[in-house]
Amino acid sequence: MPELSTVFVFALACLALNATPGPDMLLIATRSAAHGRMAGLATYLGIAMGAYCHALALALGLSQLFLAIPAAYDIVRYAGAAYLLFLAWQAVTSRDGEAAEAANGQKPKPAALPFVTLFRQGMVTNILNPKVALFFLALFPQFIDPSRGDLALQIMVLATVLNTTGLLVNGIVILAASRGAAALRNSQNARWVGFAKYFTGFVFAGLAARLAFDDSR
Repeated sequence: MPELSTVFVFALACLALNATPGPDMLLIATRSAAHGRMAGLATYLGIAMGAYCHALALALGLSQLFLAIPAAYDIVRYAGAAYLLFLAWQAVTSRDGEAAEAANGQKPKPAALPFVTLFRQGMVTNILNPKVALFFLALFPQFIDPSRGDLALQIMVLATVLNTTGLLVNGIVILAASRGAAALRNSQNARWVGFAKYFTGFVFAGLAARLAFDDSR
């Protein structure tokens, strides 16, 4: 197990990193605004599970493949971009009951997307982002001490610290985004329905482009 002082310093570093706006935060905020708090939470939990997968890959030495075989990095990167484009298309072309409710003069409500679906999407988008693997590869070894016991256990403990601080930061994002969107839905008309759908698609497409064209490692 890592020393408590090491865990504390690592937690402070993770808190600062999680508080810095990035793709994960944008994805969580978008889902929360469009579909409510549970959707944002499901997305975050999926991302957190993806982080555990990257931690496990680091423990098994699989993350080194991205440094040893550049083609592997590109394959995963383009696969992730393709998946995000698929989610963008799915968001824009989705049909739900909101439009009908708005047309009938009823207050539009967030579309109910399955928790498992949102969890899976968050996890897959995180796993298919090789930059996360390289982030783990660069950060975690600085806080691992071979004299403190099993390295894999230390890595998983640090991953738990990362996810815990992520929950604290993104929990605020989820509440703020979902409440802000709810206020808009209560004060605006059916335009919000179309805006939320197309904005979600735009975010996914933007993340796909960012992942596909930014080949810096």
